[in-house]
Amino acid sequence: MRRCAWPRPVLLTLLLVALGAAAQAPRPITDLRPTVILISIDGFGHDYLEKYSAPNLHRLAASGVRAEALLPCFPTYTFPNHYTIVTGLYPAHHGIVSNEMYDPGFDATFIYKEPAAQEGRWWGGEPIWVTAEKQGQKTASLFWPGSAAPIEGMWPDHWEPFDAKMSPEERVHKILGWLDLPAPQRPTFLALYFDQVDHAGHDHGPDSPQVRDAVAAVDAAIGRLLGGLRQRGIEDRVNLIVVSDHGMAATSPKQVIFIDDYIDLRRVRVVTRGQFFTLWPAKSETDAVFAQLQKIPHVRAYRREKVPARWHYSGNARIAPIILLAEEGWGITDHEYAKSHELQPGGHGYDNSLPSMQAIFIAHGPAFKAGTKLPAFPNVDVYDLMAYLLHLKPAHNDGALEVFRPVLVREQTKRVGR
Repeated sequence: MRRCAWPRPVLLTLLLVALGAAAQAPRPITDLRPTVILISIDGFGHDYLEKYSAPNLHRLAASGVRAEALLPCFPTYTFPNHYTIVTGLYPAHHGIVSNEMYDPGFDATFIYKEPAAQEGRWWGGEPIWVTAEKQGQKTASLFWPGSAAPIEGMWPDHWEPFDAKMSPEERVHKILGWLDLPAPQRPTFLALYFDQVDHAGHDHGPDSPQVRDAVAAVDAAIGRLLGGLRQRGIEDRVNLIVVSDHGMAATSPKQVIFIDDYIDLRRVRVVTRGQFFTLWPAKSETDAVFAQLQKIPHVRAYRREKVPARWHYSGNARIAPIILLAEEGWGITDHEYAKSHELQPGGHGYDNSLPSMQAIFIAHGPAFKAGTKLPAFPNVDVYDLMAYLLHLKPAHNDGALEVFRPVLVREQTKRVGR
């Protein structure tokens, strides 16, 4: 039998490649504490799992828990709902009542894209990373709204300023890197935020090929995360919770209400535009302005004292005196603003009772029964679930743990009693 003799340089190269691969392979994690990874896919409608291919999300749901829907709070915007998920408080109680808002006490305006939005004075309540930090656990957050602000003077142990250019794969790599830290520095709570599906929905509409592709890209990144957990031997030891903040409705530039066709905008302060539109008239002008707004088609006008009770949207000074809410598919703007901001093909901010605004909830891990389902439930309940999984005493909140009793394994169920 003839033996194959490799030239020495080739053997050396192969050896170096093998050693390099071994050095890059993640080490198994054998000292993992109870750990939760919270993942948000911004703008992922509850029906997207049926409309688009997402094999990794389907696999998680099939071997874990899926809710009929996760019910967003009002208004159905990104910052209020993300902060509700991690505090268990309605926006009126944690203070982030919209993506843009005015505080008469500060005489200042919060705009979510501006640096001033990261000032701690805006953020009330106690997010889960603060709860964990107070009770001796390490935390990490990649781009979760609120995690860049000093809340009660605290940040997560590991966090980064938002960078829209960071790809889904790079975001997953960052999360896995934090899990590779030595046990004393390793976070037990990690938050991961994806914005790609939301952007595609706004720019092209919820039924577009671009949304399909964005869903596929984020699902592939979640597959990479699952593969990374598997390499580290912890895929079935970490509790994963996948949520979204709201859904997305199809809109049309032909379905726009120009508010300045009905009132003189010089008489009011406009803070939020879009499907949800807020006005701050002078106190002496409020009644007259509100009377004029009753005449607008495809729009409901509310005084803040008389909004629907189911919104849980009262009692906070940052809530505008007059709220306009567009009929589904419509938008509200003014002529000057519209010159540079055309209504996008997809939008949210509508009434949170609409099916198009409903979000997703999937949970997977050792705490959950495989292949189980939950009815639709409000997103204020997620905070209590995370505190429970991390063995934390929750801060005061508006949610409840009871909805999860049927899907928790027996050992976990014994601890349900809030």
